[in-house]
Amino acid sequence: MFHTTLSSTVKLCDKPGVLPMDEEPHIEQATLEDLPQLTDLLFDLFTQEADFVPNRAKQMRGLRLILEQPNRGRIFVLRQNGMILGMINLLFTISTAEGGFVVLLEDVIVHRDHRGVRFGDKLLQHAIEYAKKKDFQRITLLTDRLNADGQRFFKAHGFTESHMVPMRLILNTSASA
Repeated sequence: MFHTTLSSTVKLCDKPGVLPMDEEPHIEQATLEDLPQLTDLLFDLFTQEADFVPNRAKQMRGLRLILEQPNRGRIFVLRQNGMILGMINLLFTISTAEGGFVVLLEDVIVHRDHRGVRFGDKLLQHAIEYAKKKDFQRITLLTDRLNADGQRFFKAHGFTESHMVPMRLILNTSASA
């Protein structure tokens, strides 16, 4: 059972009046040691998205590329007692239109056992505050066209639809797994 307050979500014990020794869920930067749990989350995410095929080796390689070079981006995790409950991935690039650094937001996912308690809100708000603090000019994201819930989620946090149409060209379909 979960109890939600304005400041946090606390897991309650089944025994009345007794709180477990669990630490509060907190957001921190991911590390290389988190790769297995992050890969599991991405596998779950990519089973839900029409444009992507889950591939643990590829997802782990992509995560490692970000974690080993912090100038490429940040992965933040919501962690409790060593378990990653959710993640958000921020990739850094430059926009000539904005005249500065911008964020490409990817891979927002909460573990299926921990959805519905606003952990996604916490992760997204953390990402927005991080981007503001670091003077990024804009956050851009792609959401699955058929995912109405996801679109509502991002719009509730101030995101708006762009007039731009996302397009892509796959260059290497034979990349090793």
